[in-house]
Amino acid sequence: MHEVGVHDASTVEAFLPTRDTTLCISLAARPSNIGTRFHNFLYRQLGLDYLYKAFTTEDITAAIGGVRALGIRGCSISMPFKEAVIPLLDAIDESAAAIDSVNTIVNDHGTLTGYNTDYLAVRALLASNRIPASTPTLVRGSGGMAKAVTAALRDSGFTDVTIVARNETTGSALADRYSYRWAATPDQQAGLLINATPIGMEHQPGLPFTAEQVAAARWVLDVIAMPARTELLDLADEHGATTIPGTEVIALQAAEQFIRYTGIEPPAELIAAASRFSREAPGQ
Repeated sequence: MHEVGVHDASTVEAFLPTRDTTLCISLAARPSNIGTRFHNFLYRQLGLDYLYKAFTTEDITAAIGGVRALGIRGCSISMPFKEAVIPLLDAIDESAAAIDSVNTIVNDHGTLTGYNTDYLAVRALLASNRIPASTPTLVRGSGGMAKAVTAALRDSGFTDVTIVARNETTGSALADRYSYRWAATPDQQAGLLINATPIGMEHQPGLPFTAEQVAAARWVLDVIAMPARTELLDLADEHGATTIPGTEVIALQAAEQFIRYTGIEPPAELIAAASRFSREAPGQ
């Protein structure tokens, strides 16, 4: 067992929470270490008296009541609570209203406002990569992340978009909501391909689009962050497309949360360092 000596005391005390420490949390059915390490890394690097802790709950109403009553500054929301929290909040930002889904709550002296930073991250990436809004686009998936992607495309001015989903009920509903098309299978080419499904994760390898579609695309965005490089991105790289990995999506959405919790916008290089640190965590 390691014994803390006198030479360690100042180091320990420098990171020791006090009664004045501002607490931020996450609520998820299956919490991971990614957000916890991302936020705490930035807190320490910027010398902020904040602490971030992950929790799980089976009673979202009581949990949000605790956020309000205990003065918890920020709360990240994951599935299956992103829609269930909406009636529990005082205000909804346009980012969450665009998709009826909340992944971030900010507590301003007891007033709880819901945001969706996944939506904000995708909009920012579409803009920073200068993808023309006239680009024909295929979005694979019809779940929560596909909803954030589709709303971001709509609000960025994209008009030629097809939602590709095997589930006709959810796929056509998503397409109809944003005045796009639905297709059961990806049978056409497009300049922008976006994967918003688990296809490509370590437990579900493969391509969400055909090899021919990937070869024809100019931009490919994959929301998967683990692994950092998917088969889709590697193949797109081989054909010279601009690739946008899920690590950028998750880092940007977490950075948007951080800004709203603290009022501080970290430099891009520090966000990148926090992202790398969070993904190096064991037992994620």
